[in-house]
Amino acid sequence: MSVQLNHTIVPCRDKQRSATFLADILGLPAPKSFGPFLVVELSNGVSLDFYETDGPIDSHHYAFLIGEDDFDRIFSRIRERELDYWADPGQHRRGQINHNDGGRGLYFEDSDGHLLEIITRPYGAG
Repeated sequence: MSVQLNHTIVPCRDKQRSATFLADILGLPAPKSFGPFLVVELSNGVSLDFYETDGPIDSHHYAFLIGEDDFDRIFSRIRERELDYWADPGQHRRGQINHNDGGRGLYFEDSDGHLLEIITRPYGAG
């Protein structure tokens, strides 16, 4: 049996702002419209489908496995935008990165309060 994640819906207030923010920060192609969604395609075929809502938005966590060179580029964009970032998901170690499993990682938020994470090594790989 083969099971793969294909897409997930990301609730947001403004799909253009939220999808474009993620694509820009990660250095991905511009989002594309699909029905009521604005879609950000990741390199492994999974997509994040941004959907506007007026209702409450619960914070979700999205983690992105990236290369070491990509980390430097993304981290540079985070600092250029003066975004807060943390080394831990509890957001106690502000302004730090982690070195879990011999890689690098950090957490930051988007405008809807979703906790985004970039890591260079999968957890448990070290």
